[in-house]
Amino acid sequence: LVRLQETGGDSVQVGGSLRLSCGVSGYFVSYSGHCMAWFRQVEGKEREAVAGAIIGGDLADYASSVEGRFTVSSNDRATILYLQMTNLTQEDTATYYCAADGRCRGGLWKRSEHFPIWGQGTQVTVSS
Repeated sequence: LVRLQETGGDSVQVGGSLRLSCGVSGYFVSYSGHCMAWFRQVEGKEREAVAGAIIGGDLADYASSVEGRFTVSSNDRATILYLQMTNLTQEDTATYYCAADGRCRGGLWKRSEHFPIWGQGTQVTVSS
């Protein structure tokens, strides 16, 4: 059973940076090649797709709201998915979730219903 655990959430000031990590466990063979994504949600609002990637692979895609500021990557063993966030704004304040085992191609990573596996989330708060 694959499990995801997000870490790295924190409170930062506008213009600051954070790196979120999503640890993948419970998978005995390399998780490389699987589609994973980062989503975020503000209480009372719909979950928003942030970035999608094939872990250990050649695909990385971003929502327009974060393109150029956020970078998704993974470690060599394909056990951690990172989200490097720079030039943060107050609009980036949310709980960030990673998701796995979805579909990445054709922009399908933006559809949360394609992802059956989710982490518990990590809070990012950006203040002025």
